[in-house]
Amino acid sequence: MSQDRVVIFDTTLRDGEQSPGATMTHEEKLEIAELLDDMGVDIIEAGFPIASEGDFAAVSEIAKRSKTSVICGLARANFKDIDRCADAVKHAAKPRIHTFIGTSPLHRAIPNLTKDEMAERIHDTVTHARNLTDNVQWSPMDATRTEWDYLCRVVEIAIKAGATTINIPDTVGYTAPRESADLIKRLIATVPGADEVIFATHCHNDLGMATANALAAVEGGARQIECTINGLGERAGNTALEEVVMALKVRNDIMPFTTGIDSTKIMNISRRVASVSGFLVQPNKAIVGKNAFAHESGIHQDGMLKNAETFEIMRPEDVGLSETNIVMGKHSGRAALRSKLADLGFELGDNELKDVFVRFKELADRKKEIYDDDLIALMQANVANDAALRLVSLKVVCGTDGPQEASMVLNVNGTEKSVTATGDGPVDATFNAVKQLSPHGARLQLYQVQAVTQGTDAQATVNVRMEEDGKIATGQSADTDTVVASAKAYIAALNRLIARRDEQQPGYDTKGVSYKDVS
Repeated sequence: MSQDRVVIFDTTLRDGEQSPGATMTHEEKLEIAELLDDMGVDIIEAGFPIASEGDFAAVSEIAKRSKTSVICGLARANFKDIDRCADAVKHAAKPRIHTFIGTSPLHRAIPNLTKDEMAERIHDTVTHARNLTDNVQWSPMDATRTEWDYLCRVVEIAIKAGATTINIPDTVGYTAPRESADLIKRLIATVPGADEVIFATHCHNDLGMATANALAAVEGGARQIECTINGLGERAGNTALEEVVMALKVRNDIMPFTTGIDSTKIMNISRRVASVSGFLVQPNKAIVGKNAFAHESGIHQDGMLKNAETFEIMRPEDVGLSETNIVMGKHSGRAALRSKLADLGFELGDNELKDVFVRFKELADRKKEIYDDDLIALMQANVANDAALRLVSLKVVCGTDGPQEASMVLNVNGTEKSVTATGDGPVDATFNAVKQLSPHGARLQLYQVQAVTQGTDAQATVNVRMEEDGKIATGQSADTDTVVASAKAYIAALNRLIARRDEQQPGYDTKGVSYKDVS
């Protein structure tokens, strides 16, 4: 059987970022895009340029910095969106415009278009996009619930208008693997000109079948998979990049397809996306979960000691997971720290290493043994130097009687301010202190604590999600003191909200699909 090439289209920075609370800063988007480019992702959907000035700036800068990846922007089916998208990606060596419109009966009712009116709009907007670039992707949103005859009609129109990739989205995660394969196969066999374009699959995980549906679509003839790191995405998420890549690699005997992904870089980018998005990876998550290569059962452990292949179908190093877990301590030097961090996927410059080494020594003074997960948490807890709010000091007084008390010094836009606040517990008192020093109307949606390693001196990773005026932001931090970690995570989320307050343009909706101002 021939080894057909499957194109990997990553939409972590667009569809993934639409997860409530997963919004990334400008610098974080640039960093993730660079990691995606380095690992061999064919196409990076960098954002929705017309959604906001921030989105446009990120897509434009990613386009300028891209090395080998195609840089793609999303646009609704109107000239204004498409022009804005073209302007954002124009600096890329390989730009792409991705335009879409909802074609199912439910979605046609949103812009109140008849079938003929929508068909005309598809022709006009795809033609317009093709006049701006020779790489155009078109998607009939909610394709899996669109009438068969109409789906064939609009796909043919898009191909004739100049689309080079036809993406078939299972927008609401409704379809099943057999249907996914059959739909692609029938479209290729039925629609005139289908053999001249690439068919893509975009699956959501509402029924837990996104990966299965994507792989089935490939077997049906699709040669592009749209996916995200860690399966990040709206509702239950998207097809996980790491799952489809490793499935094609491990089961190449029955799925003879190749990708250009360097799988050894999967763990590093998985950790980084989890950190910047605030969405922790569940321990039993396939490929990148903490327990994916852990064995506690006696039978499993005995088999692993005799032959790793008895209970592991892939090697940890295949996905960039270090086999060793060398314990670091306060006597470890900079060279050892640099080498260990490199094994974990973190390449540091001299100035960055200097800063991390100081924090490493501080942690080593409080914790006897520092493991891989401690170092990963240390790297993920970095605070931007230009953050509006920075914790200077915190002292908490707890007692069995009366409210708890938190005395805090906070750097607010370069000025140190202090306050003592009370609350129903040390964390509540700490959050109240922050609110007094930096008044805000944000509401706490999520507060989650997770131990990084075992033992009473273990670091705690705290995740916080906050909402203010419809904007959601997350913060994450780690410390051997849970209350300190809580304060830093809370402040990190506030810093994200502060950075986003003036970012949005009025009239556009980035968290869903809005048809406002469609021309």
